[in-house]
Amino acid sequence: MEEIKHLRSLLKIERDEDFRQYEKNVLQTPLNERKRKGICWYPVIIKKSEIGTGEQFYITIERGSFKGTPHAFQVGDSVTFFSEGGKDDERLRGVVAAVWEDNMRIAVSEDELPDWLTEGNVGVDMLFDDVTYREMDYALKQLLELKAGRTRTLRDILLGEQPATFEKKVPNGFQPLETLNQAQNEAVAKVLTAKDIAVVHGPPGTGKTTTLVQVVKLVLQREKQVLVTAPSNTAVDLLTRKLAEKGIKVLRIGNPARVQDEVIQYSLDAQIEAHHDFKLLKKLRRDAEEAKRQAAKFKRNFGKEEREKRRDLYRDARQMLKEAEQLEEYIVESLTDKAQVITATLVGAVNKFIKDRKFSTVFIDEAAQALEPATWIPILKADKVVFAGDHCQLPPTVKSQQAAKEGLEETLFEKVMVRQKETSVMLEVQYRMNEQIMQFSNEQFYDGELKADDSVKNHVLSESSELPQLSTAVEFVDTAGCGYVEAMYPETQSRYNEEEAALLLRHLTGILQAYKAEGSVEQPSIGIISPYKGQVMTLSEHLLSDTVLREWSDQIQVQTVDGFQGQEKDIIYISLVRSNDEGSIGFLADTRRMNVALTRARKKLVVIGDSATLSSHSFYQSFLDYIDRIGAYHSAWEYME
Repeated sequence: MEEIKHLRSLLKIERDEDFRQYEKNVLQTPLNERKRKGICWYPVIIKKSEIGTGEQFYITIERGSFKGTPHAFQVGDSVTFFSEGGKDDERLRGVVAAVWEDNMRIAVSEDELPDWLTEGNVGVDMLFDDVTYREMDYALKQLLELKAGRTRTLRDILLGEQPATFEKKVPNGFQPLETLNQAQNEAVAKVLTAKDIAVVHGPPGTGKTTTLVQVVKLVLQREKQVLVTAPSNTAVDLLTRKLAEKGIKVLRIGNPARVQDEVIQYSLDAQIEAHHDFKLLKKLRRDAEEAKRQAAKFKRNFGKEEREKRRDLYRDARQMLKEAEQLEEYIVESLTDKAQVITATLVGAVNKFIKDRKFSTVFIDEAAQALEPATWIPILKADKVVFAGDHCQLPPTVKSQQAAKEGLEETLFEKVMVRQKETSVMLEVQYRMNEQIMQFSNEQFYDGELKADDSVKNHVLSESSELPQLSTAVEFVDTAGCGYVEAMYPETQSRYNEEEAALLLRHLTGILQAYKAEGSVEQPSIGIISPYKGQVMTLSEHLLSDTVLREWSDQIQVQTVDGFQGQEKDIIYISLVRSNDEGSIGFLADTRRMNVALTRARKKLVVIGDSATLSSHSFYQSFLDYIDRIGAYHSAWEYME
């Protein structure tokens, strides 16, 4: 069990580094500096507060300074309201339910909002949330303490100490599904015959989610209920929606503030509110609170009759709250028992309402993005586990370089693919990209085993056009020798390249004008990706002032690589930013992240960068060689004004 002990030590290093960064950036940083960094909004204007799903308060705020500048807040973040100049204990915890450029909607799980919240001088800070670390560590501690039983056997198989086992044939006379291709059917068969572990390796566009949903449907033919998890709320919500679309009864566990609006109806809180006994539950709680308020009106210097009356009121309140608790337990148990699929994040699998439930099969999607300690949380509930993901795309986020170097960045998904090779099936046919868009990643990451389906193999923006920008799938625009030098935002320490951003939008304008001139009715979806937040901000600012591109604004999304994970667009632009005499490329060297960026496009991929800087790294030299091979090279001088 040295491996698990080592993992616990790495988790502690990671937690300490995370908290150190939080201390440095929040606790030890002056208010104005936090505001400049985008990790604090102050002052904020309380626009409105209302009670929403889960009987939580939802507070909508607007920031009163640094409007229009980048900030670090994202949906699902833990935050805290504070009163500048107020008492140290005047803090109110919440979760970001929605966020825009200068507005946020924050969910607060409190019975009442404090008076100071509406008295001015209020701000919102990022909050360090230790709960996830505690749950991960507790899961590892449980692993170490296992003495016998199915969970221990599964642990030993996952650690490579025992071989994984399989049924000799697929049960129930399984016939390959016509809606799936050969590799997808092989993956389904692998899951159905596995007694312990199965791995579905799904490269970009190969229908991993489609395959997973079909597997879940088939497993439910012989099991009453399964648990489906993923590391992110976004991935969980996608699976929740896809499963519900197939007519499966899904129950989404988690804070409603972290659940997307389109799947909120499947959340536990929403289903509790829709239950026929919810009105009674609400009345019991309301009457209990009223009884407590009435009891509190009695002062200390009252007589025997008043004392008895107060005692009776408190007793009634306690009884009603007890009845409310019992009724809620009954409603929740009824809902969880009826659900065919329970969905949750990895950490959400310890939710109090499913804490003691065991499952014959647990599914873990996007497993290659999950820290190993988090992955073990739902596995502790499983007799069998099914992993799905792609270890050639985004790795898990590790803040401590030491922890990453010593092994925390390696996922359980990757370990299982090495230790138990026979458990894995790779999906080989992709349905997203033109073959030329696919091929470089195919050679670099997938041993050339990926194939483009005939339906997408040759598709471009316009097959009939004689214009190369519409009839070709890949372009690399080289800024070498143009003097496009990278710079850095001092507040965020993020890099940007002003001239490269302007060039990108000129090139995009040319494509869209050509597209319009062709008389096409359809408007293509467009994604602009950069690994650097500074460049994302620069591109966004340029777009706002671009009168030509304004009419296409609904079709254009600008984001970091991480923000595009799981998405696809007709046209993808990638701005690589780096341009310097030293040949320094920074975290562009994270080639798995670049694999994500390069595989988002369906019909057109345009990469813009400085070949002189990029070629210092072997991956990018290989990319430049590929560009030459397919005749996709262009110089930025071709697009100069």
